[in-house]
Amino acid sequence: MNYQAIIDQYYPEDDDLRRLLLKHSRQVADRCLLICDHHPELMLDREFLEESAMLHDIGIRWCHAPSIFCNGTEPYIRHGQIGAELLRSLGWERYARVAERHTGTGLTASQIVSQHLPLPPQDFVPEAIEEQVVCYADKFYSKSHPDRVLTVVEAAQSLEKFGHEGVERFLVWAKMFE
Repeated sequence: MNYQAIIDQYYPEDDDLRRLLLKHSRQVADRCLLICDHHPELMLDREFLEESAMLHDIGIRWCHAPSIFCNGTEPYIRHGQIGAELLRSLGWERYARVAERHTGTGLTASQIVSQHLPLPPQDFVPEAIEEQVVCYADKFYSKSHPDRVLTVVEAAQSLEKFGHEGVERFLVWAKMFE
C-alpha cells in the first residue's frame, strides 16, 4: 500500500493544508512507531501502524475548519467518517476503521445520539490494538498548534469534552503504551 500516493491524489498542491496534514500525520506515525518499538509484547503490525497513522486524517480537506486551512463544507467532526468512506472506496477497510474510530478515544452510538453529532448512530470505538495505538498517539498533537506536544495529563484533560468515559479509556492506553 502506498499511502503517499493517496495523499498526493487528494492533496496535490504544496499548500498550507497539505503541509499541516503531513506534519501532524508524521508526528502521530512517529509516536506509533516508538510505541511499537518499546512494546514488542503487543505484536503490533509496524507497517500498518505507520500507514494508517499517515492516513487517519485524510478526510479533513472536505471539512470546514478555516483555522487549519480546511475550506470544505462538512462539520469537522465528520473528517474521520469522510476519510473512512474514501479509504473504503479504495478497498482498504482496515485503514478505514482507523480513520473513523480516532475521534476522541472513539465515539459511542449513545454519545452520537445524545450530543446530536452529524454521524451515523453507531459505535466508532477503536477495537484492534493498532486502532487503539493510532487513536492514542493522535491525542498528543493538535493541528491547531502543530509545534506543541501534549503531556499525558494535558491530553487527558483535552478529552473531557467527549466525556469521562473517553478519559478513562485514554488513561488505560497510557498505562499500556507508555
